[in-house]
Amino acid sequence: MNLYLLAAAAGEAAPESKFGFVEAMTEGGPVAWSILAIMIIMSVGSFYILFTKLFEQNKVMKQYKTVQTAFWRAPSLKEGATKLEKDGPWRQLADDAVKAQEDHGKMTDSLESHDYMHGSLQRSEDSINAVLAGGLPFLATVGATAPFVGLLGTVIGIYRALINIGIAGNASIDKVAGPVGEALIMTAIGLLVAVPAVFAFNWLQSRNRRIAAMLNGFSTDLLAYMNSNGAVKPAVIAAPAAAKPAAKPAAPATKA
Repeated sequence: MNLYLLAAAAGEAAPESKFGFVEAMTEGGPVAWSILAIMIIMSVGSFYILFTKLFEQNKVMKQYKTVQTAFWRAPSLKEGATKLEKDGPWRQLADDAVKAQEDHGKMTDSLESHDYMHGSLQRSEDSINAVLAGGLPFLATVGATAPFVGLLGTVIGIYRALINIGIAGNASIDKVAGPVGEALIMTAIGLLVAVPAVFAFNWLQSRNRRIAAMLNGFSTDLLAYMNSNGAVKPAVIAAPAAAKPAAKPAAPATKA
């Protein structure tokens, strides 16, 4: 009878341990869920900044075409500024140049007036570049800290694995697999959050440097235009001409 009971007990299926993302997070408890929430906030914030700054940069670059075609065709800076989009960086630079030009005549020292005009445009450039750089520190912070936040989850997972081993008195796989799986998942999540943030930071930063060079060139052209009383200005790029409709064929002459 005892042999029969032992054989029946041995034949019963052992309880199956469930492993997966939810099970690993449940094993980690509130700490694991808190770390996951921080990772989600970092990831959502990174992608939000990426798309909003990309849209902003594309808008600035598109407005630069108006500067090359319409602005320099105007007879004066004030009239040229009206051709630029309001609340745009190019309009801000043009308006600051107009104001500097108006204040230029109030100064008796030509050297001081030149430095004032140059400083006014430089301050305008710096303020525009500061706006364009907004949000990038967050991306840099996410790229630098997300792996360490994931590493915190890894350390906590390994710690829980060691606690389970100590309580059970053996290193069986069912006591170790859950916490170790949690540790590996948190490490992977940290890397998945950090890599896109670093990529977005470097890409947006390179595009900002390109825009900064365009702003500096426009500022230099404005300064040269003002100091030469309009004699020096860049070559104007002709706007694409509208396609003319095809001429209709002439009607055949009628015989008398």
